[in-house]
Amino acid sequence: MAVVQPTTLYILASCCSLFSVLLLLQWIRRKRDQRLKCEQTKNVTEVEEKLVPLSVNYHFTRKCNYSCGFCFHTAKTSFILPLEEAKRGLILLKDEGMEKVNFSGGEPFLVKRGSFLGELVRFCKQELNLPSVSIVSNGSLITEKWFQTYGEYLDILAVSCDSFDEDTNRNIGRFQGQKSHIDSLHRVREWCYKYKVAFKINTVVNVFNKDEDMTENIRQLAPCRWKVFQCLLIGGENAGENALRKAENFVISSEDFQRFLERHSSIDCLVAESNEKMKDSYLILDEYMRFLDCTRGSKDPSRSILDVGVQNALKFSGFDEAMFFKRGGKYTWSKADMKLDW
Repeated sequence: MAVVQPTTLYILASCCSLFSVLLLLQWIRRKRDQRLKCEQTKNVTEVEEKLVPLSVNYHFTRKCNYSCGFCFHTAKTSFILPLEEAKRGLILLKDEGMEKVNFSGGEPFLVKRGSFLGELVRFCKQELNLPSVSIVSNGSLITEKWFQTYGEYLDILAVSCDSFDEDTNRNIGRFQGQKSHIDSLHRVREWCYKYKVAFKINTVVNVFNKDEDMTENIRQLAPCRWKVFQCLLIGGENAGENALRKAENFVISSEDFQRFLERHSSIDCLVAESNEKMKDSYLILDEYMRFLDCTRGSKDPSRSILDVGVQNALKFSGFDEAMFFKRGGKYTWSKADMKLDW
């Protein structure tokens, strides 16, 4: 039998140890590469999941001087944030990518006779340099003095008009006292032209106006956009036990809505939004700066962006970003780019 010398055993042992070390190093490298890959994947996922609040609708008040029967943001509270707190929230939104803010209500011109709204408009355009600042109003409280003070900072002013028949407007609840809503609409249209603000009209199609032909009136007013909505039910706002409005009596079928659109198909500026397109494709911020999730048919609020930040609040917004782009939510919304004939 051959005798193995001690030196040979030492060399074999050393080789085995070296081999073990090499295996260990290889295992460590493999684990490190796996960890790095996981971290990179996680970072990519986080980037993909981060939602950009490109266009935000800030309903800073629920108060209104009209009583439209289908209103889906009713006067359930009278709360209004202090001006500086509202500005702080707008800064947070700008830092997360907001390019367009739309101020609405309620009736936004009702608060401090429009000066609260005016200061927000000026701040967003002058301090935040937002590409687009817009307003949705019923038009009844707007004055020429407001345009003289704040018009240069405003890109788009949308006036809600559901009918060109005063009796129909009264049936809907779009009136105050003996004022003519149609007169207010035309007056605001002239001021928009005079002070270089893009003029827009919003219309909600419901049982009272579904058979109306507005073609000639819309052509005469020549808005840059005519947004036509299908009447929408929102639990707790215009439908259900605790609602302040009963919009069940205003709702129309999809067929009625389609017939209205076909009747006005010759209007190039018409932008149609059915319930399907509208419900989850808007980022709605309420008077407390909470995003409102409408996916379950009611308005479920997130926590305020002032308390938890924009991204944390956005997780509970129910926002359908794909539908936002599909319905044309991103368009030429800065008046500097519209090339309008003033």
